[in-house]
Amino acid sequence: MAVGLGHYLTVAAILFVIGVFGIFMNRKNIITILMSVELILLSVNLNLVAFSAFLNDLAGQIFALFILTVAAAEAAIGLAILVVFFRNRGSIAVDDVNTMKG
Repeated sequence: MAVGLGHYLTVAAILFVIGVFGIFMNRKNIITILMSVELILLSVNLNLVAFSAFLNDLAGQIFALFILTVAAAEAAIGLAILVVFFRNRGSIAVDDVNTMKG
């Protein structure tokens, strides 16, 4: 039994659903929300690479590489903002973020 395109799409769909449930079920912790967004981006990348391999085209794999670099930058900036917010407020709860006014 060979691993086909349907298997990759199934795993990507499961990752996407876990990411969406992670966002909607836990709205109190910002780190969990960021990890859920990363899971969603990972499922998109898996779809891109799977279709790229299925169609023998490198464009999907190159695009997935760019998405990975943007996701890494997003995670680094997001965590840096969270560290500064935690130092100022002492908490990283989502409810406390609403009190920030510019």
